[in-house]
Amino acid sequence: MIPIPFKILQTPAEVAILFEEFNYYRQILTDGRSHPRSLNPTWYGYSVGIWDKDTLVVDTIGFNDLTWLDVTGYPHSQDLHTIERFTRRDFGHMNISMTIDDPKAYKQPWTILMKFDLQPDTELIEHVCDNERDARHMVGK
Repeated sequence: MIPIPFKILQTPAEVAILFEEFNYYRQILTDGRSHPRSLNPTWYGYSVGIWDKDTLVVDTIGFNDLTWLDVTGYPHSQDLHTIERFTRRDFGHMNISMTIDDPKAYKQPWTILMKFDLQPDTELIEHVCDNERDARHMVGK
């Protein structure tokens, strides 16, 4: 996995994750709502979160099928459903446990654990690729 710098911002009703690469962002709604009945599939899906003591539990559905799960090419379908558990181990470290459930792509759900070193005194750097020439050579979706 390639570490991409990100920043987490929290308000009473939402958690936002800002990614340095390509200036992407992700919204996790924590105001008590559930997933909408009708979803427009997106790159990051539709995320709702609840707090379980000191762990943020994020339930995400509504992904499109235009991406891979990682840079090595693990596929997924539009039926992808993820459950993430964000837990601070201590002052400078965070774990994210993610369960992948996609019956069209995998026989059973599976879980990965990612460990992060937190760098609170750093800033995200604007990343814009204005010289992209690789996409036309990619094979597959």
